[in-house]
Amino acid sequence: MRMKDRIAVVTGAASGFGAEIARVFAREGAKVVVADLNEEGAKAVAAEIGDSAIGVRADVANRTDVKAMIDTAVERFGGFDTIVNNAGFTHVNQPMMDVTEEDFDRCYSVNVKSIYLAALEAVPHLRKRGGGNIINIASTAGVRPRPGLTWYNGSKGAAIVTSKSMAVELGPENIRVNAICPVIGETGMLERFMGVPDTPENRKKFLATIPLGRMSRPADVANAALYLASDEAEFISGVALEVDGARCV
Repeated sequence: MRMKDRIAVVTGAASGFGAEIARVFAREGAKVVVADLNEEGAKAVAAEIGDSAIGVRADVANRTDVKAMIDTAVERFGGFDTIVNNAGFTHVNQPMMDVTEEDFDRCYSVNVKSIYLAALEAVPHLRKRGGGNIINIASTAGVRPRPGLTWYNGSKGAAIVTSKSMAVELGPENIRVNAICPVIGETGMLERFMGVPDTPENRKKFLATIPLGRMSRPADVANAALYLASDEAEFISGVALEVDGARCV
């Protein structure tokens, strides 16, 4: 049980990567706050997990919601050791000049500002506990950008650099910070990333850029998060772990 007696907060956890991270953490012994803008979905995942989880609504770009999410972990479980900033948003794959200002703002609010807000609310509690860890789900888009996703690529590049800077600044307080960079995955945002219908023919174009020949799966990202949250990674901080089938090589 690699997460025995641990408590975690996972955002964007009603589906996709976040839901699987929550399930894997719970399977390995953790209590989990399952947070998502989709409250019904968050509560469904928590109900599936059982008594060791609670589902809450949280808009990660809203500080009031983020505070309430953290307060839930403290009130329900007595605190937390790990927060996974998984919630994400992308504009549709399209020419950079065609992306609306609204979608640009949403990209940076959900993918970057959320890390800032989570830090404001979570770090004081981690300090009281004598340490902990923060995992930010970034993307290979921030390492090896694809055309058509310029503003999304930029937001994930910001998430990576922010994670590294946080690791340097918070390290002396025993708070580890890492990023995970999945390649395009089998999630609800797949068609937005592709910019075309999800057909076998269109998938082949993307798979051709991934040496291991498949997209990332929720289990791939969840297993990486489990490692980074566990004691096995106690000296790992400031990394951007590519879960990408060698896409970024």
